[in-house]
Amino acid sequence: MSKFARAATTSQTLSLAAMEEASRMGQREPDVEHLLLALTLSEQAAGHVLRSHGVTLEATRQAIAEQRSLSLQSIGIDLPAPDGGRITFHETNGYEWSKRAFDIITRASKGRNDGDAAAVLAELLTEPSGLIEELLQRLGTSPAALISHLADAKESSAPATPSTSATPADTLPDSKHGSTEVFVPAPIEEVWALLVNPQRMSEWEPLTGGVIAPDITGDAMVGASWLTIPPTEWPDGKTVRVRRGSERRRVELVAGVPGSSISWRFTYPDLGRSNSYQLCIALSATTGGTRLGITLAWRRSRGWRRAVGFMLAPLQRFAIWMQLRQFAGGISRAFR
Repeated sequence: MSKFARAATTSQTLSLAAMEEASRMGQREPDVEHLLLALTLSEQAAGHVLRSHGVTLEATRQAIAEQRSLSLQSIGIDLPAPDGGRITFHETNGYEWSKRAFDIITRASKGRNDGDAAAVLAELLTEPSGLIEELLQRLGTSPAALISHLADAKESSAPATPSTSATPADTLPDSKHGSTEVFVPAPIEEVWALLVNPQRMSEWEPLTGGVIAPDITGDAMVGASWLTIPPTEWPDGKTVRVRRGSERRRVELVAGVPGSSISWRFTYPDLGRSNSYQLCIALSATTGGTRLGITLAWRRSRGWRRAVGFMLAPLQRFAIWMQLRQFAGGISRAFR
């Protein structure tokens, strides 16, 4: 991956997570503390370093709440640490980084900096306000300790990406596919329970508004299939426009190893020429939660549609990447 692509992907992922965290507190301007929260969720080395020092999502949320309560007490306002609400970012708008947080992300991709999450964390740890240092002290660590560990992490090789027992490239060899990774702040057992239950698909899969599975009352078995119907509204209240013939989608569980990997095939039974696609997710336990390797593959079109597809390859790759990030974000939010 090029430096530009790495920086752009990191910026987009961290921005989304930070703005989601800000929305829990009814804020529209994510600041350095929200950037720290986003980094605790990073699947890159920076996230692993933070979590290994006890800088987890829940612990950092609590430290921020306590710090805010202390700041209010300093001006004579005695209030308990506020509890955050649910994530409302996708239902609202008007979010924009604070200047100092935006400057940190910008510096992380300048000069010799790689633009990855480690570069962002390195810049964040040296920000001059003192807020991050105070939060880290509450969490039992320090910028110096994290910087030292981060340097060691860069020198060592990254952990291997989880692999599925049956990837889309195996079962759909003539396909367009892409992969991504995501950290989920929940035990592997809880993540598996979410994924294997068809009735819970609407909690993380954005195109599922309802599930029709009369013969499935709990976890699905390999070979089981069910229908999904699209949502009527997007989270922001806008009406979902459904292409004619796409009112029903068939989902088949094609592979599954409990607590390890799971694969589904999606088709549209009312669209004779629609492409099928397959989604595979591999799970592995990691510090503070679960690491997912997500692979999505679309079966290639045939005839003239295939020729057009070659010309639109860059757009198709971007579309696959967007879908992957939607799946990743949906699963993560289900546990936040």
